[in-house]
Parts: sequence; structure tokens; C-alpha cells
Amino acid sequence: MRFEEELVELLPRLRRFARGLTRHPSDADDLCQAAIERALKSRDQWQQGTRLDSWMYRITRNLWIDERRAAGRRGVHAPIDDAVTQVAGDGAAEVEAGALRGDVDDAMVRLPDEQREVVMLVLVEGYAYREAAEILDVPVGTVTSRLARGREALMFHLGEAA
Repeated sequence: MRFEEELVELLPRLRRFARGLTRHPSDADDLCQAAIERALKSRDQWQQGTRLDSWMYRITRNLWIDERRAAGRRGVHAPIDDAVTQVAGDGAAEVEAGALRGDVDDAMVRLPDEQREVVMLVLVEGYAYREAAEILDVPVGTVTSRLARGREALMFHLGEAA
């Protein structure tokens, strides 16, 4: 499979990861676009036979860290609540599912960045601890402890929502 085709196939997962980092859909889209641009410009740095998804997650995370640092120098940006722009569906199941999704999103937002990254990679994306450690460039033990604290915090926050 060609590099570009693999990249396109990876987009939904990459966007989900970016949404977990940025906590806002339009910011996630911007982050994904920047990561794709960076990958296309730097494609000669990717080694054929290695995992493109891990490489892309590292690029995405590094861009996000750079953006947060720059935002800290510029000041705080408060995005418009995307709930204002959503159109409600009909049906009790849709309403209940939406409420649960909102509870989970709220709980995820409350996590410190380091825990949210690990939760997104391990619990949402399904990476092994070792793979998540490589993507985040931290020891496996750090992934384990951040994940344990993240799970505990999620359970606490979701318990509050019930």
C-alpha cells in the first residue's frame, strides 16, 4: 500500500486521537491537517516497514505540545461550545446515548493531559502499553501509572455524573 493510502486509512483514528488531545472538533481538525502536512513534507523520514500510525501519533502529539506552548504565550482561547451548534435527534435511545457520550467527554476533559493521552492511546485506540510508551516517549511504567490514575479518575467523574 502506498504511503498516501495508508495515511488516508489512518485519518479517522488520527482525528479521534486529536479530538482527545484538543477537546474540540475544529481544533482537532486543524491539528490533523497540520500533522498530515508535516508527514507529507517529512515522508522521507518515515522508514518503510515501521508503523505509520505510531509515527503519525508522535507527529500529532508533538504539534499539539508546540501549539499549547505557543497558546500559553498568547493567552487562553475559549472555544465556542459545540453543543450549541448540534441539532438534537429524536428518540429516547439517541438522547440517552448522547447524554452518556457527553458524560464521558466531560470526564475525559477533566483528566490531566498526560492521563488523557494514555487513556486515548490504550483504551480508545487499543495500543499495547509498550506501543503507547514509544509514541509518548516515556517508560512503560509511566504509561501504566498514568493509565491507572486515569481510569480511577474516569470512574470517579462518571460516578458523579450518574
